Amino acid sequence: MTTPEAVLALIDDRILANDVDRVVAAAGLRVVHAAEPSSRRVWLSAAAVLLDAAAARRCAGRGLPRRARVVLISGEAPGPDAWEAAVCVGAQHVLTVPDQDRDLMAVLADAADAARDGGARGAVVAVLSGRGGAGASVFATAMAQAAADSLLVDADPWGGGLDLVLGSETEPGLRWPDLSLAGGRLSYSALRDALPRRHGVSVLAGSRVLSGERSSNDIDSLALGAVLDAGSRGGVTVVCDAARRPSPATETALAAADLVVMVTPADVRSAAAAAATAQWVSGGNPNTGVVVRGPAPGGLRPVDVARIVGLPVLASMRPQPGLDAALERGGLRLGRRSPLAGAARRVLEVLVRNPHLDQVGEAA
Repeated sequence: MTTPEAVLALIDDRILANDVDRVVAAAGLRVVHAAEPSSRRVWLSAAAVLLDAAAARRCAGRGLPRRARVVLISGEAPGPDAWEAAVCVGAQHVLTVPDQDRDLMAVLADAADAARDGGARGAVVAVLSGRGGAGASVFATAMAQAAADSLLVDADPWGGGLDLVLGSETEPGLRWPDLSLAGGRLSYSALRDALPRRHGVSVLAGSRVLSGERSSNDIDSLALGAVLDAGSRGGVTVVCDAARRPSPATETALAAADLVVMVTPADVRSAAAAAATAQWVSGGNPNTGVVVRGPAPGGLRPVDVARIVGLPVLASMRPQPGLDAALERGGLRLGRRSPLAGAARRVLEVLVRNPHLDQVGEAA
């Protein structure tokens, strides 16, 4: 497979494969059948990947990186095993063919559009805390500021608001309560123009509670998925501040992410809490690493945190001077030599250089 117009089909059942061939042809794409991808490049370069449950488990066992437009195909209503396989491989859809031909056609139409556009998509990063108050919102904002062009998405309605971290709480523009979607496709250019923007970052935050606006702790998972997909299709880095608790929105953020970043302070109790969080987070996306935030009152090293949490260390950082004062007066704005900015850049470099964390050591 050498061109992005090809769909990779990993389906053993011949009747089901014929049904898939028919839909792929109708979408104007060509299909390449295989037992499994011959290389990581083949997996990533396909316009879409269509696989059955057995192939999904094989691909998950190989540790292939998360990617867009992976669809688990079934000839009958999927059972628990099929759904488990879909989660393991990071499939965005589980479709029954021929009953859901129309839905498969929509996915393939998106794949055809991406192929015509060159297929350049921005990375999606989900950031969450290993324990309460670990600083995930601050680090997510730092990552968005460190990226060349970014969309910062607040998916933690219990976090106090990313606009307060960024300093955009008085800026006019779209917030979550203003966005009504049923999971449809969004135009990123239209979304970007409607959002508040500060320090080069477009931000979708919650309601401005301190200004007396109505608030809601509900973030619709379908709407969140549409926003993350729009930013990625728009070619920008999408940074999503996810809640440290299982929910449909958090599961959507984890499934969509190319990389999940867990932030934890460098002490034993925080690392123990992060280890518990890591168990369900890495189940949703195994491409998960940890950022260790100083100080370390007991001398705990990043490599020690990695062993406790059970995740590779993406970056470690010393305390950020004047952080609390900055957050109280105008929001976060980082100089290039600040510890936060340096750690954010290191995580972005890991994302670019190592699509899968099996290439990252215990103490990056």
